[in-house]
Order: sequence, then structure tokens, then C-alpha cells
Amino acid sequence: MDEIDREILRLTQDGIGFEKRPFLRAARRLRISEEEVVARLRRLRQTGVVRRFGTRINPRKADLMANAMVVWRVPPDRVAEVGAAMAESPDVTHCYERRTVPGRWEYNLYTVLHCRDRDDLHRRVAVLSRAAGAADHRVLVSTEEFKRQPSGRIEPLKEQERLQ
Repeated sequence: MDEIDREILRLTQDGIGFEKRPFLRAARRLRISEEEVVARLRRLRQTGVVRRFGTRINPRKADLMANAMVVWRVPPDRVAEVGAAMAESPDVTHCYERRTVPGRWEYNLYTVLHCRDRDDLHRRVAVLSRAAGAADHRVLVSTEEFKRQPSGRIEPLKEQERLQ
């Protein structure tokens, strides 16, 4: 990586615009072509410096007001199968395995869902449970939204940010 690569990462790490030419702003700031920005990002992705390049939505702006982590107790020999089934669901935005704490926390598979309201959330969890063959779960509904600051600190969203 050189200084231009670092600057491209800095300029794109918090997102790019939903527009026809999303890398134009970075290219102009760096005084290089859009094609070079894209080529450098592609190379950074291929070499593993950038693990993924994806879309992140603001659930509240998309009218998804019920957000939850659903934790599942899945037999260890079924985690890969159940996790794959859940990860395939369009309702699941994140799916990962975590170690349990025997006798204290036996849930080993975690999913995140964003839904319109709590009724919708519980309907989708029930469908997911049946489809994946995993009945033992808990729904942990988000009660407050936090935002990472440029400094790296995480702080609660201000009321006006929540309403945007």
C-alpha cells in the first residue's frame, strides 16, 4: 500500500454516494482518474487488505424500526447446517457462531434482523426457526441506536439523527 491507497481507504471507509459515479469525488480529491481509484480498490480487495466492499443501509431511514439480534441454541454438529440456512435468508443481515459459556449462556448462533415493526420481526423469526429447524432462541430487540464517531468512540445517536 502506498499513500494514495491509504487516502482512498480513508475517503471511502464511511461510505460512497448512491450515485452514477461514486468514486469521482475521491478521484478528484486525489487528482487521479476514477479508473485508477477502482483499480486500486480492486487490487486492495484481491490482496486481502480490504475484506469486502458492501452496502450498508440505515435501517431507520428504510422504515425498519424493529431491529434485533436473535440468539439460537443449536447442537454443535448442526451449527454449520443451521447457520448456512439462516445466512441464506433475505431477512438475516448478519449470521455468526460464538462460543457458549456453559451453565451461563448456551446460545451459540447469532443472527441480526431489521424489520418494519415487532409483529413483523416475530413473524420472520418464527419462519426462520421453522425453515432452519432451530426452535430454541431468544429475541434481543434493540432499544437504542449508537453511532461510531470519527474518533472511533461509540456514542448514542442524537435525537435529530434518529429522526432523519
